[in-house]
Amino acid sequence: MEADKLRKGDTIGIISPAYAVREGQYDECIRGIERLGYKVLTGKNLYRNTYGYAASEAERASDFNGMVLNAGVKMILFGGGYVSSEILPYIDFRTVKKNPKLFVSYSDGTTLLDAVYFRTGLITYYGQKPSTFADITEYNRESFVRNLADGGTDAFIKNSAWRIINPGHSEGVLLGGYIENFVLLTGSDCFGYRKNGKYILFLEDHEKFSAPVRISMYLSCIEQSRFIKNITGLLFGHYSDKRNAELEDRLYRFGIKNSIPVVCCDDYGHGENNGILQIGRNAALDTEKTELRYV
Repeated sequence: MEADKLRKGDTIGIISPAYAVREGQYDECIRGIERLGYKVLTGKNLYRNTYGYAASEAERASDFNGMVLNAGVKMILFGGGYVSSEILPYIDFRTVKKNPKLFVSYSDGTTLLDAVYFRTGLITYYGQKPSTFADITEYNRESFVRNLADGGTDAFIKNSAWRIINPGHSEGVLLGGYIENFVLLTGSDCFGYRKNGKYILFLEDHEKFSAPVRISMYLSCIEQSRFIKNITGLLFGHYSDKRNAELEDRLYRFGIKNSIPVVCCDDYGHGENNGILQIGRNAALDTEKTELRYV
């Protein structure tokens, strides 16, 4: 299931389910979105800091569910943080399914993007956040238009040299996001997959958050889960400005052990490139052609 794409003049709703946004923090982001030809509606609790790190669960969920119910809102945009998982029990997934929107986020937003897909079947969009639009690059603008604007080509476009860790070709439904959030979600009732289904994982982390040993821990959790049998390929996003041999060695072992292709790139993640990946889309990962395409 897909939501209708954006047309000029449509409204984008901005909320903050994962952390406390400071007053004025999104002013440039909003102006950037408006320069692209869209209107902006902010959640009434966007700037609340009830807990010291975020608004309360009820306040954040109210913004989320309210944007879903607002017929004038076509896209819901939010950034990362730490605690989007707190509002999962408060989300009205039935209403989400009846009122499909374009859900766009990254980082801690992984929890909500994947949960919405798993619970409703609605395709969601990983890779961009409000600050992407403050001074949008040409690559990020093109990714936005291709994936979210009416008339776009629904393509994953590259802006970096791909590093082939383990070669091969795979097909499956695209799932993933920030690795910590994805792994934590697998233990909840908001995670589900077809037992005979095939899935391509896209994951990312950054050296400022996690050393390779921490990423290894998360990969081990995936390897020790039943879900590992359904994974056909892995695309790993931007980790550091310089290549990290320790990380790539761990990814190589992940690929060899599980007989799947593995690729590293800098097209999405916590860097300048905010390429968009569509959670729930059927895709093919081809290391010979160095491409991820939707099929």
